[in-house]
Amino acid sequence: MADTTDTTAGGVAGDDTRPISGKAGGKRAGKSAGARPGTGPGGPSSKGRARPGKNNGTPDKSTGSPAKDGPVTRGGGGNGGGANGGGDAAAKAAAPAAPADGVSRRRLLGTAGAAGAAALIVGGVAGATGAEAVRGKPTPLSDVGSGVAPFHGTHQSGIVQAAQAHGHLVAFDLTSGTDRRGAAALMRRWSAAAAEMMAGRPPQGDELGIALDAGPSSLTVTFGFGRTFFDRVGLTDRRPDALDPLPAFTADALDGRRSNGDLWVQIGADDALVAFHALRLLQKEAAGAARVRWQMTGFNRTPGATAQPMTGRNLMGQIDGTNNPKPSSADFARKIFVPDDQQGVDSWMAGGSYAVVRRIRMLLDSWDNLSLERQERVIGRRKSDGSPLSGGTETTRVDLDKVGSDGALAVPGDAHIRVAAPANNRGAAMLRRAFSYHDGFLDDGAPDAGLLFIAWQADPLKGFVPVQRKLDRGDGLSRFLRHEASALFAVPGGCEEGGYVGQRLLEG
Repeated sequence: MADTTDTTAGGVAGDDTRPISGKAGGKRAGKSAGARPGTGPGGPSSKGRARPGKNNGTPDKSTGSPAKDGPVTRGGGGNGGGANGGGDAAAKAAAPAAPADGVSRRRLLGTAGAAGAAALIVGGVAGATGAEAVRGKPTPLSDVGSGVAPFHGTHQSGIVQAAQAHGHLVAFDLTSGTDRRGAAALMRRWSAAAAEMMAGRPPQGDELGIALDAGPSSLTVTFGFGRTFFDRVGLTDRRPDALDPLPAFTADALDGRRSNGDLWVQIGADDALVAFHALRLLQKEAAGAARVRWQMTGFNRTPGATAQPMTGRNLMGQIDGTNNPKPSSADFARKIFVPDDQQGVDSWMAGGSYAVVRRIRMLLDSWDNLSLERQERVIGRRKSDGSPLSGGTETTRVDLDKVGSDGALAVPGDAHIRVAAPANNRGAAMLRRAFSYHDGFLDDGAPDAGLLFIAWQADPLKGFVPVQRKLDRGDGLSRFLRHEASALFAVPGGCEEGGYVGQRLLEG
């Protein structure tokens, strides 16, 4: 699971190159205070998630506290705060000044420590003074919430973007009374809601209030159609051959109740409440037209959790995602997306992709009992830094022909990265974009944990299937995995403003 083009068995796809919170540069940073366009210095404007007229960033005159959507502070409050509520002038002088715009939570706390912890623990006085200073010139503590992904465009979001910290995968089945027109109406509602949420705005009629105080947090919402969808809406003649059922594999122990589905939604965000808000709202919008078939929740490392951007790790502790296909490579679009000039019955899939979704449980108790040396030989990479056993650093090309001083292959014959390497699979590759999961413990005490694996490719019969067949026969890692759910979805291209995802299929 250390390489994404090398595997179908898991891992966080791609290097996480998102900037650390508060660092300069990167698409996440706001123009001056880290806020997204359309926000004032006191937090989201009326165009943000906050509802118009709901104390957007204005102080509550009755308490002196910041309003609901104003900047969050950790000290004091209440009309100057402190033991006497008078806002001691000496304490004000001792309190650290408000940081300049663009300072992260980490830098803010570090600056406070450097200025002297005593100024922060004098009681409520210094805290109240700090809160007052922030009200005068608010500074965001983090830029995580300001990340924005586009909803409209040639491709849907949630494919090439780095996997977020929180994710939901959910499949729906259409109700018996939902025909082609009803499905189109549902996709129109879903698309409109997703576009607003991804921009950080509450969709029309949304009264949930779950994410009112948050920015868009890099939210992506991605829609797909399963094989049975076409039967239900009378469009079997436009069903792509690429949606033919996946073959059976010996490692499969599939639960039909958690597999397949008419419709699929992938949700990702760097804030858990933003992700859940999208999940809940889309479920409500589906009422009467579709019902949930299955739902899975996953997670990844939170942006800013490491001192510098790093490739993520999976639940086996392996750095995972090193060799994922890069959008900058010459053949990336050809392998991941359906051609823009696609012809035939599936011409509506131009700009789209196919998602193979697998719930893969890791046998962690067995894996954790292996020695470090044995774990590294199963994967073919060092656990500490992800470098291949053939030598070099994490990003060094694997030398599959290298022989060690003992005369044996440096990368063992059944090592995961060898079996899954594109060179050993006629160039077959896929873009993996996954989430880890932990759903409690099984009856024997083993963790019910592993990977929500999502593989993107222009044709699963040329991407996922040949690689998984190879892994199924000779991969040392397969002994520590169980594939417990499986699905395949056609994910159409993006839509223009005013349109909806799947419009070319449902109205073509």
